[in-house]
Parts: sequence; C-alpha cells; structure tokens
Amino acid sequence: MSDENLTSGEGFDGTELTVVHVMRHGEVHNPDGVLYGRSPGFHLSELGREMADRVAAYLSGRDIRHVVASPLERAQETAAPIGASHGLPVATDERLIEAANVFQGKTFGVGDGALRKPANWKYLVNPFKPSWGEPYVEQVVRMTAALGAARDAARGHEAVCVSHQLPIWVTRCFAEHRRLWHDPRNRQCTLASLTSFTYQGDKIISVGYSEPAIDLVPARLRAGAKPTRGAFGA
Repeated sequence: MSDENLTSGEGFDGTELTVVHVMRHGEVHNPDGVLYGRSPGFHLSELGREMADRVAAYLSGRDIRHVVASPLERAQETAAPIGASHGLPVATDERLIEAANVFQGKTFGVGDGALRKPANWKYLVNPFKPSWGEPYVEQVVRMTAALGAARDAARGHEAVCVSHQLPIWVTRCFAEHRRLWHDPRNRQCTLASLTSFTYQGDKIISVGYSEPAIDLVPARLRAGAKPTRGAFGA
C-alpha cells in the first residue's frame, strides 16, 4: 500500500486527492533516559530542532494548507518551523497525543529497574492489548479521527500532523490491514519521519514513508536498534 509519489489534487477519475503527512517529533532532551510519555516539560534537544528545520525545508515546496500537532511541547516545537515556512498557525489536536503508559516517568529499557520490580509484572501480562497502557484500538480510533479532521481542513491539498511513534505506527498498521500488536524494535517510524496518508475523497488509498532527516538520527534510535534506557519514550 506504500507509495511516496502520490500528491494532492485530483485523481484520474476526478475525485480529489488529499495527503496528510503524519510526522514523528524530533529528538527530545532526556538526559535521564526516562519514558516521558505525556509528561510536560520535555522539549526538543538542539539536534531535535535541527531535525524539525530539516523537515520544514523538505516540505517547503509542498502544497501544505494545514499544520496541527499534539499538545505536548516536543510536538509543538517540531511543528513550528513547518507552520512558519508556509505562513500557517499551528493548531492543536489532543487526539494526536502520545499513548498513555503506566511506566511514564520511569526508566524502561533492557536491564533497568522497572522490569525487575515484581509490582510491575502485572502490567506485562498482555502484549496484545497492551496491558501496560492505552489499548492499540483506542489509539487508532482517536488518531483516525484526527487525521480525518486534518484531511477535511486541507481538502484537495496537503496537511501535516505532528504526533508520536506508537500512535503513528498502529494507525499505519490499521490502514495497511496489519495486526496492531508488534515488536517495538521493528516500528518503521524514525524520529522526524513522515508517514503520509493519501486520501481519495474520504478513503485512504496509499501510505508512504520518508525520512528527510535520517542522517541526523543516531544509529541507536533507528528502527531495529537494540533498546536502550528511555528508548520506549517517543
């Protein structure tokens, strides 16, 4: 279903095409390696700001008519240069927020304390829902609604939504008719990446993926890398 080359405008049958680019935010300043989740106060690092600027430049020639972001600081800061380059305000949509997680504020990487505490084991019993946080299905429902609102705001053109890794990935899985439960190491949703949904009318007809800032992303944070402290906070 992936196709990076479709653009907004009109399809072969005259039906309008709209592209909604869903961007994952840039790198976050997180020296303690915690799973920050929905916690306030986590801003982009200097590298993260460079990533945001890179994607803004990449999208500067696109027909962007609407920019919207999760309410969390890292998403708002990532969206800002995109909105500025197109002379657009950055709207906020709560439905684009990070997934809720019971391990928020803790370190949750391989060998870290959170997994060694028996009190936390009850949260790990069901990886299919998952038992440690917001159900995948609920994430898909709210994200699909947010993308639909962005599509409606940019009918026949393009929109950018800035969100977070897990909600973006499960929404893509749903659109591509794949199972929602997965190995987090295999998510194709690198920092500052774009997952682009092309709509024909109200129907998604393709999903594309691009990494305009991949040369800025540390190897340890790319898809397939070995998990490190704080690696699950996205």
